[in-house]
Amino acid sequence: MGMTITEKILARSAAVGSVVPGQLVDAKVDVVLCHDVTTPPAISMLVERGIDKVFDPEKIVVTPDHFQPGKDIKSAELHKRLHEWAIRHKIRHYYPIGRAGVCHAILPEQGHVRPGEVIVGADSHTCTHGALAAFSTGIGSTDLAAAIATGELWFRVPESMRFVLNGSLGHGVYSKDVVLAVIARIGTDGALYRAMEFVGPALTDMSMEARMTITNMAIEAGAKSGIIGFDDVTRRYLNEHLQDKTEYTVFESDDDAAYAAAETFDCSRLEPMVALPHLPSGGVPIGQCAGLAMDQAYIGSCTNGRIEDLRIAASILRGRQVAIRTIVVPATPVIWKQAKDEGLFDVFYDADCVISAPTCGACLGGFMGVLAAGEKCVSTTNRNFVGRMGHPKSEVYLASPATAAASAVEGKLTDPRKYI
Repeated sequence: MGMTITEKILARSAAVGSVVPGQLVDAKVDVVLCHDVTTPPAISMLVERGIDKVFDPEKIVVTPDHFQPGKDIKSAELHKRLHEWAIRHKIRHYYPIGRAGVCHAILPEQGHVRPGEVIVGADSHTCTHGALAAFSTGIGSTDLAAAIATGELWFRVPESMRFVLNGSLGHGVYSKDVVLAVIARIGTDGALYRAMEFVGPALTDMSMEARMTITNMAIEAGAKSGIIGFDDVTRRYLNEHLQDKTEYTVFESDDDAAYAAAETFDCSRLEPMVALPHLPSGGVPIGQCAGLAMDQAYIGSCTNGRIEDLRIAASILRGRQVAIRTIVVPATPVIWKQAKDEGLFDVFYDADCVISAPTCGACLGGFMGVLAAGEKCVSTTNRNFVGRMGHPKSEVYLASPATAAASAVEGKLTDPRKYI
């Protein structure tokens, strides 16, 4: 019996010839991702036990992002502890405030993600990096402490699910719509502790940024990870972004690999999707909810805060003005500057949008767009749980940057195809 790409990566990392789903393996970690919320507790655990060390300062990537710039005294203290720890241990890949951005955009942008590697981070959306043919998964602060100190973790090899994306995306339909349709079909526990492997011709025309949107939301179906195989799109992205250690190992799923389940989608039949409150699985075609009044539009996050997303939003907002409070959040300083240099900020400014520094911000109800009771927000983020972006009686509607921008213009949920 053959192995899936995920099984091959874990076998390589565990230094064994083969693995099967359910098997426990001790795996070496290639990259450890640290941010301002979950890393300080891990640091405290190590210090309290007299293990104030890191396994390799070259393999740890650190950036504040959830509450950066510091929104209050507590968040400032988290940043201070993270900064002192990174300096004390001479962490090479440390992105302090000024260079800081959303961690899941920073890692691939700065060349820290390579195919065939094992990447962990104490953030559930670490599954984003599977778009580059890596095994990448979120962990808790306790496991993060172990990874920081030893460079190893144990894993139960997940079963794999195969998602075949046929056809091609139609006018005004994007990868966010694809992943919302996938989660709507299988539910928030439809891939529980499984690896979601995406294949098919629809991926061919998707950029790496678009693919990262899909793997980013694998966790919203309960998955351990999301992954997309290596191809020319991957190669071109790596050639542009890898700054050192340019060698990597490409794994492919065997033809006779076993999958726990398979789902097939005809992407050419998809419409723009909106996930209704209060679960990411609440996705429906825009036609079923168009016209519902919104109070805020939020364009950003680790799901849709990349330059491609900002370009899509700007293409709709150009020459128009928003009817509701609209917040645009570039995911990293590099994206921020690129958007400015391309004139996208002029578009957003003329449309009466608010432009933020890179931050996770309101995605988790932190700041820069927190909702009041009764307010409704169309958001390009990844979660719409009760109280996710503010008051428990607020509502979040997940959508693509195009749908969010079109809805901002009209002040209500709007089919973006009328503006494209």
